[in-house]
Amino acid sequence: MVSTEYERRIAARFATFDQDGNGYIDREDFSAAAKAVLTEFGTPARSERGQALYAGGEAFWQGMAGIADRDGDQRISRAEFVGGAVKRLRDNPERFAEIARPFLHAALAVADGDHDGRATVEETARVLGALGVPEDLARSTAASLDTDGDGRVEESEIVAAFARYFTVPE
Repeated sequence: MVSTEYERRIAARFATFDQDGNGYIDREDFSAAAKAVLTEFGTPARSERGQALYAGGEAFWQGMAGIADRDGDQRISRAEFVGGAVKRLRDNPERFAEIARPFLHAALAVADGDHDGRATVEETARVLGALGVPEDLARSTAASLDTDGDGRVEESEIVAAFARYFTVPE
């Protein structure tokens, strides 16, 4: 049973990663996320950016499994996710964001239409939409990521927001 507000919030984040809705987070969920982003932007999987996104997804999976896969079955249950996340994120949310950085970096590169190292708010919303975020929420979230108001989202803004997502009340 999830006992604290923090644990309830972490448990709600589980669905963000369980792309296929089977009740577990596994390597396939990260591959599905990469494929969805690549499809949204028409980027071939075998391209440099496509390969970087899949590699980032694999790195993210390995980091998450290291944090939360307590029984070593190569899948993370909701209970494992909550237990692993609560124990590790409470003290160091930036660590979890760093595990995600390779995937976030590669997703930004796929979305970055003009190749300047930043994505527009609209491109960022498209990434979020590809990952299953409802359109209105994807747009408002992408706009909130643009912390300096320049209409562009940089990697540092995305990584910081990712850390906050797991540690700040809704």
